[in-house]
Amino acid sequence: MKRVFGVKKDKEPPPSIQDASDRINKRGDNVEEKLKKLDTELSRYKEQIKKTRPGPAQEAIKARAMRILKQKRMYEGQRDMLYNQTFNLDQVAFASEGLKDAQQTMSALKSANKELKGMMKTVNIQDIDNLQDEMMDMMDVSNEIQETLGRSYNVPDYIDEEELMGELDALEADMGSEADGIPSYLQPDKEEPDLDTEFNLPAAPTGNTTAQGEDEHGLPTVPRASLRS
Repeated sequence: MKRVFGVKKDKEPPPSIQDASDRINKRGDNVEEKLKKLDTELSRYKEQIKKTRPGPAQEAIKARAMRILKQKRMYEGQRDMLYNQTFNLDQVAFASEGLKDAQQTMSALKSANKELKGMMKTVNIQDIDNLQDEMMDMMDVSNEIQETLGRSYNVPDYIDEEELMGELDALEADMGSEADGIPSYLQPDKEEPDLDTEFNLPAAPTGNTTAQGEDEHGLPTVPRASLRS
């Protein structure tokens, strides 16, 4: 049966836009090479026409140049047609790539939307508000604690005007004493009154009297006159 009907061949995949564009560009390059060769021949015929006298020889050269020029016009038309095809393929490729990008973007957006919906189910805006309120309350309490711990002990909150003026006068006096070159804490104290003179008190006994009335054992000494008698 296979010999009679043959084997079914697998269909080749259709060429992609890039394959078609590459093939057309290759054909365009070949046409460009042919045009360069024709331009070279036309330049040579132009020089020959200038050097040849008018007559049959010059007419023959002109005929060959005319044939080359017709070929050039034909190849230029093919080149323009190939360029137009390449331009159309580029537009189709750009549109195709744009659609593929749009499909990928839509798929990514759908996936992100689904993920966001799942995450939003676990987040409650009321819980966030309550958490913010609790944090603000805790910060207020923390500030109150810091202010309480930062208080100074034994420092009066109120000082009257008389006390202030007294402190300023004392400070001014200390500054005046220090201006003389001697700090206030090194200056001698004022002479204190003699209490003995003020109250007419008797003078305190000295240690010599006690030493003359006692011997080395602490007993009272006997006068020498009494020993002789």
